[in-house]
Amino acid sequence: MTDTASPRAALPAVSPREERIGMLLVFLSALMWSFGGTIARFIHVGDSWTVVFWRSLWAVAFLIAFMLWRDGGRGTLKLFRDMGLPGLGVALCFATASTSFVVALAYTTVANILLMQAGVPLLAALLAWVLFRERVSPATWIAIAAVITGVAIMVSESLGGAVSPIGDGLALLIAVMFSVATVITRRFAHVRMVPANCLAALLAGLFAASQASEFAVSGRDMAFLFAFGVLNLGVGLAFFAMGARLVPAAVAALLGTFEPILGPIWVWLVHAEVPSVRTIIGGAVVVTALLVHIGFEFKRQTRPERPGVTGLPSPN
Repeated sequence: MTDTASPRAALPAVSPREERIGMLLVFLSALMWSFGGTIARFIHVGDSWTVVFWRSLWAVAFLIAFMLWRDGGRGTLKLFRDMGLPGLGVALCFATASTSFVVALAYTTVANILLMQAGVPLLAALLAWVLFRERVSPATWIAIAAVITGVAIMVSESLGGAVSPIGDGLALLIAVMFSVATVITRRFAHVRMVPANCLAALLAGLFAASQASEFAVSGRDMAFLFAFGVLNLGVGLAFFAMGARLVPAAVAALLGTFEPILGPIWVWLVHAEVPSVRTIIGGAVVVTALLVHIGFEFKRQTRPERPGVTGLPSPN
C-alpha cells in the first residue's frame, strides 16, 4: 500500500510531453524577463520606486485580464480562493524578491546580484531534495556547476569593490525567495499559481507606492512602463506559473538562468552596450551547459513511458 503522505508520493507525476511543455514555458518566462534591462534603459524616471509601482500595476492589470479571459469572472475569483497557503507563500516570495532587487541595486553591483542568482538552481535542488526527496540527476548537478562557473566568469571583472553586507544579503535573499517559490510551485502542482503571481505584483506595487516620491510620468515613459509591466513581468510570471509545476524544481531554476544570460545580449543589440570578453566567455559556458542539458532531457523524455505512469492535465 502506497503512503500518499510521504514526501516522494506528494510530488506530481507528469508525462514526457507535459514535461517538455513545462520546460518550454519556463524558458519563455526567462526570455520575457531577460528583456527587463533593455526596456529599463528607455525609461527616464528619477525615482526607482515610481518605476516599480507602475511596472507592478501594469503586471497586475495584465494578469487579471488573462485570468478573466481564460477562466471568466467566477473562475478567476475561485482561483484566488483556491490558491490557499501555497499561493500566499509564492506571492510573498516573489513580492520580496522583486522589492529586494530594487533595494539591493542601491547597495551592491548588478554583478553580485547575478552571481547570487546563479546559485538558484543549486538552492532549489537542495530544497526539493531535503523537503520532498525529489531526485536530482547527475547531469543536472553538472549543469548547475557549469552555470555557476560561467556566471562567475561573467561577473568576475566587477567583484573587486567593497563588500556590502546589506546589498549582498539582499541579493542572497532574492535567490532564496526565488528558489522557495520554484519548489512550492512544483510541490503544489495542482494549485494554479497565476493568481499568486498577480498577488505578488500587487504587494510589490503597494510597497513601492508607500516609498515613491511621485507617480507622474511622461506619456513616452508610460508606454515603456506598460511594456515593462505587461511583457517583461506579467507575461513572464504567467509562463513561469504554468510551466514550473510540470518540471523538477532544479530544472525549472536552471532554465531560469537564461534570463541573466540573454539580458546583456538584448542590451548589446538595442543599446550598443558591448559586453566584455569575460561576459562573452562566461555566457558561452552557461549557454552551452544549458543547451547540452536540455538536449539530454529531451533525449531522456523520448524513451518509452513506464506502464502505469499518469500525468497532470495539460497547462493549456
